[in-house]
Amino acid sequence: MKGMILAAGKGTRVRPITQTIPKPMIPILGKPVMESMIELFAQHNISKIMINTSHLAEVIEGYFGDGHHFGVQLSYSYEGELKEGEFISKAVGSAGGMKKIQEFSGFFDETFVVVCGDAWVDLDLSEAVRKHKKHGGMATIITKHVFDDEVEKYGVVVTDDRGQVTSFQEKPSKEEALSNQINTGIYIFEPAIFDFIPSETEFDIGSELFPLLVESHVPFYAVNLPFQWLDVGNITDIWGVTRDILDGKVPGYRIPGTQVKAGIWLGINTVVDLENCHIEPPAVIGSGCKIDPEAHIIGPVLIGANCIVDKGSRVQESLIFDNIHLHQNASVNQQTIFGHYCIGHDGKTSEDINWNHLRSSPRDRVSDAFKSI
Repeated sequence: MKGMILAAGKGTRVRPITQTIPKPMIPILGKPVMESMIELFAQHNISKIMINTSHLAEVIEGYFGDGHHFGVQLSYSYEGELKEGEFISKAVGSAGGMKKIQEFSGFFDETFVVVCGDAWVDLDLSEAVRKHKKHGGMATIITKHVFDDEVEKYGVVVTDDRGQVTSFQEKPSKEEALSNQINTGIYIFEPAIFDFIPSETEFDIGSELFPLLVESHVPFYAVNLPFQWLDVGNITDIWGVTRDILDGKVPGYRIPGTQVKAGIWLGINTVVDLENCHIEPPAVIGSGCKIDPEAHIIGPVLIGANCIVDKGSRVQESLIFDNIHLHQNASVNQQTIFGHYCIGHDGKTSEDINWNHLRSSPRDRVSDAFKSI
C-alpha cells in the first residue's frame, strides 16, 4: 500500500522554533515527530511513501533520505520555484500537493493513506483501511471526540447514523461547532478523489476538498477508532506533549536513554553525580551532557543532548533543547529553551539579544544566564 505525509506547511503557530526547523522535524523526546509517522507506516506495510515539502525542505530530505534506514521507500515533492538561482517556497495546499504528485507520475494508483507530519499516533492503520474498504467510500477521515472548549483548533465533523459525513467545518468557534468530533489529519482515499481536486491550484483538504465532497454527495465516511494522538499544532503543545509522556500518560511512547533510577533516564557519555545532584523525577537527560553536582533538576524535565548545567543552576518543569549551556545560578522555571529563545508554557516568547552577558541578573535571570553552545 502507498502513503503520503503532509510536510509543506510553514508552521506559523509554532514560531519561533519553525524559523530554523520545519514543523515535522520538531523533536519529541529527541525524535522528530514525523519519524514516528514513517515508523507507523512501516509497521502496517505502507512502504512506498511520498512527502510533500516546501518550507526548509532540505532539512527534512537531508534527515530521512531515501527511507531505507526505516525500511521504506521515500520520495519528495517540492512545492516552490527556482528564482534567480534560489529556491522559493510556495506551498499549494494539502490537496493541491496530492494533485501535483498525481499529475507528475500517477503515483496514487490504489487505496492510499495520507497523514499530517506534525503528530504522533499509535493508530491501527490496517484496521482503519479495512473499515474504509468495508464502507466502500471514496474518502475516509479518522476522527476523535474532544472537549467542547477544544473544537476551535480543529476541523469539526458531523456524521449520520451510518458514519457518512454530512457536514464539515474548518476550525469553527465553540458556539458555531456542530459537534465535538474532530479531524485528526489522518485520511484514506481512493484514486477517484483526484476528480475533485483542481490542477495547478492551491487547494486544502479540510477547508475546501471535504466541504466539496459533502456538497457533491460523494460517499465520504468518518471512522472513530481508539488510539492515542499527540498533536503538535502550536507552540504550547511541544511542552504539553513532552510533559504528558514524562508523566506516564502516554503508554507505549519509548523514553530515550537508560533508566538509572525510578523516573530518571540518562543518555550515553553524560556526566552527572546521581548521589549528590538533586534530581526529582521524572527527568530525561540526553547524551553528552554535563550536570554539576550542585545543580537542581525538578521534574518533569527534559534536557537535550550536549547540554551543560553549571553549579547552582535550577531547572524546574522545563524543556531544554540540544546544545544549551546554563551558566552558574541560572534559573529556568516552566520554560522551553530553544536556541536564542525562552518560551513560556503560555506560549509567550522572549529572545536573548545579548549573548555576551552570561551571568544571571535580577532583571532577567534566564535570558542573561543561558546561551547556545
